[in-house]
Amino acid sequence: MKTFLQEEQKRLAADITRFLSPYNHITDAYIIVCHVFWGLGRGGPLGCCLHSLCCLSFLQEFFTDNLWGSLPLSWQAALDSLRSPQLAALLLENRATPEASYSSVWPLSLLAFKATARSLTFPRRAVGRGDTVGLGRPEEFRENPWQSARLHPVFRKHVKPKKQHEIQRLGQVVKRLSDLTGCQQVVDVGSGQGHLSRFLAFGLNLPVTALEGDARLASQAAKFDQELLQVLKKDCNSTQVQDDFSRKAPCHMVGWVDPRAPWPEFIRLLQPEKDRSRDGGAARDPPKRPALVTGSEEEGCPPAIVPHEGRRAEAAPEDGDSLVRSSRSPPGSLLLTGLHACGDLSVALLRYFARCPQVVGITSVGCCYMKLTAEDEMDLSPGPPSSEWGYPLSRWVSSLPGHGLSYKAREGACHAIEDYAQRLRDQSPTLRTHCFRAALEVVIRAADPNKRRLGVQTIKKVHTLSFQEYARLGLERLGMEPSLAHVSPELVAAMLAEEQKVVAFFSLALLLAPVVETLLLLDRMIYLQEQGFQCELLPLFDPHFSPRNLVLLAAKSKARSDLRDLAMET
Repeated sequence: MKTFLQEEQKRLAADITRFLSPYNHITDAYIIVCHVFWGLGRGGPLGCCLHSLCCLSFLQEFFTDNLWGSLPLSWQAALDSLRSPQLAALLLENRATPEASYSSVWPLSLLAFKATARSLTFPRRAVGRGDTVGLGRPEEFRENPWQSARLHPVFRKHVKPKKQHEIQRLGQVVKRLSDLTGCQQVVDVGSGQGHLSRFLAFGLNLPVTALEGDARLASQAAKFDQELLQVLKKDCNSTQVQDDFSRKAPCHMVGWVDPRAPWPEFIRLLQPEKDRSRDGGAARDPPKRPALVTGSEEEGCPPAIVPHEGRRAEAAPEDGDSLVRSSRSPPGSLLLTGLHACGDLSVALLRYFARCPQVVGITSVGCCYMKLTAEDEMDLSPGPPSSEWGYPLSRWVSSLPGHGLSYKAREGACHAIEDYAQRLRDQSPTLRTHCFRAALEVVIRAADPNKRRLGVQTIKKVHTLSFQEYARLGLERLGMEPSLAHVSPELVAAMLAEEQKVVAFFSLALLLAPVVETLLLLDRMIYLQEQGFQCELLPLFDPHFSPRNLVLLAAKSKARSDLRDLAMET
């Protein structure tokens, strides 16, 4: 595992900002994400763990903004004739394959672009893990592609393979961090349906408070806890052991985390309701902003949730057992964990770690970078003015010329480069959807120039349709007349003939995505070090399976070597 000293991190951040500045026309290419049903069974290509649901991203303005023309002519000439497997081998991957041979001499500027992008990116290969096996899954799914061999069967129920992989790996890191710090009380923020909390509590014997902004998810988590308890109780006859199991259950609480609120308000969320009412100020009116809840990629980042002022989630008890303890409150020290905590929620947890004396350690896996509040966008955000934006977080990155990252660049950083490279290698027919959506944008604007960047509702099996069929369905979903009368058949044919150019441009944008993510994570690491704390960044999950696979570890009063040793043991 490659590590960087603080000065090396600062130099790397500075190098990235200098590198990205000339390529804003690529990182800022307007990209939208759409869910597309492949129409394939569970055994279909790519082993889609979302049960035949997958994400595609489209260069919506490829034709309307002439994105291909924004590239140097020498780049256009080099990329124009490349097939999809060659794009994967020559741009996105770094391994010897039959396709990894140049059919023409590339310009030095393009070669330097590729080499620099790779050199400025954090390593993403999961530590201590071999190659993936069938269907693009990690080795633990060799025997059964839907059940992790590393996770006990009771923790696999209701849990998709991707999440099984994540909770087993992150759970072990949290346990080791608990041993390192001597702190056992874990707070799982943005806990969703409680899969990680359940594994930490029942599987690793850690007291867990699960904090979730969506009351429905928290209630479902409590229900799943009770199902697991019933299974465990069937296997033992001792009443005392059954009571021990009940006491191990996570304490699920419904609470809204305000990223701009001071840390005492966060601590009050974790207190029993009777204590909060004595504390005063805990049950303040929620600000009229979206709630920040879990951003799990497989659950699609739920929209704004109405806050519920620190209530406990409850499931209907069976046999007189209740999973919700009304009197338990966290002890003096806490470990925070957030698995794919969305946008500013990840940043808020880092601030709580730095500022709250009770928080002694943290594991943070971020996602949905486009939902971060950015320095240059704060005037547009609701609520009172604040200097505490989600990016940049550190003083160092804030001082760098050209450090700004647009919404488009941050959205691009969420993309899965490994998954897309696989589609290129397979010459997946779904790749034509990029060109379809870009051509549809031309049709939309020809019919109504005021309509721009509209989201088109899901269209099933896009890759099996003709463009005419796709366009009519798309226009209908936008409430427009399903007609192509505003564009000539010749123009449509000319655009569809450019399909491979659209794929090539998107591949360039995707090559920069890990560079942008590296800058975002460097900013968080440098912030913690500016506050006097050591931290490590660990590629924890298999990136082919879980694209947001980098976990940030930090612990107070611990040397960096301790964190490095912890990471290497994982």
